[in-house]
Amino acid sequence: MTHASRAVAPTTARRRPSAAAPATPARFRPLAVFARPPRRAVRATLAAIAVALVATVLFIAQTPPTVYAIDVFGALRAPGEPAFTVGHRGDRATAPENTMPSLELAMDELEFVETDVQLTRDGVPVLFHDATLERVAGVDRSVDELDLDELERLDVGAWYAPEYAGERVPTLERFLTALARRDDARALIELKADWTPEEARLVTDLVERHGLRGRVVFQSFSIETLTSLQAVAPTLPRIMLIRELPADPVPMAERFGLIGFATTVDSVTAVPGALERAHDAGIAVLCYTLNELEHWETVNALGVDGIITDEPSELDAWLAETAPGT
Repeated sequence: MTHASRAVAPTTARRRPSAAAPATPARFRPLAVFARPPRRAVRATLAAIAVALVATVLFIAQTPPTVYAIDVFGALRAPGEPAFTVGHRGDRATAPENTMPSLELAMDELEFVETDVQLTRDGVPVLFHDATLERVAGVDRSVDELDLDELERLDVGAWYAPEYAGERVPTLERFLTALARRDDARALIELKADWTPEEARLVTDLVERHGLRGRVVFQSFSIETLTSLQAVAPTLPRIMLIRELPADPVPMAERFGLIGFATTVDSVTAVPGALERAHDAGIAVLCYTLNELEHWETVNALGVDGIITDEPSELDAWLAETAPGT
């Protein structure tokens, strides 16, 4: 078209636009929008980009790396290599279970101590195993039926021996404080029954506050609890307590983000290939609660990574005798 190639006079190019200047032709308006977007839209776009960049940097900086079984348990065992020892509820062969004397003995002498956590009626995590307090305190009430101040009035040591009279149910806070003072101490913490995400956060926040990431492994029989832990603290290590190990445990471990399983001696001997498949995928396998020499020999020969026992001193002595240097 002839008007498209017509030269523009210099004075016309320099002339200040007036209110009467002709509007941009309709066919060019879309191009004009792209050439000179509104200032408000530009500022909004730049602000959104800046926020996204800052969020990405913070996410990368604050999100810890995934924890693997070898980070917590060391190299996974080959058949015949000695398992590590876990004191079940502390060293209950020497002191009353799940009390500070029992737990501190285990923390001082063993690679791992195991304990159980329940919530009081007023929502405080405490260390206790049984469904009721009858066996160790002579009170037919459950932990969740009592507030912390009521629970702490109960004697849970006298049943074991007179010298332990006056021992109380410890809070998880007290236990983690003691654990944090021991650089080499690590713990398996079982959450009893079903926990919601809000309840699970009570314990995961305590672990983080005490700087114990990688030194505490959560465990549970409950799928609901493991799912809650995965939701609120996906990078804290977790293992599943399970009575029968699947023939191929890898899909279940991947589904729940597990670093391992704790199971029975019958389970690992019934399907020994399950242990091998777990190890090939970097997944640990522990056995509970083994107190007899024949069971120690059986699972050690298979290459189980850890043995949870009520007789930790005896197991440690046997391991030292059969595998010097452990």
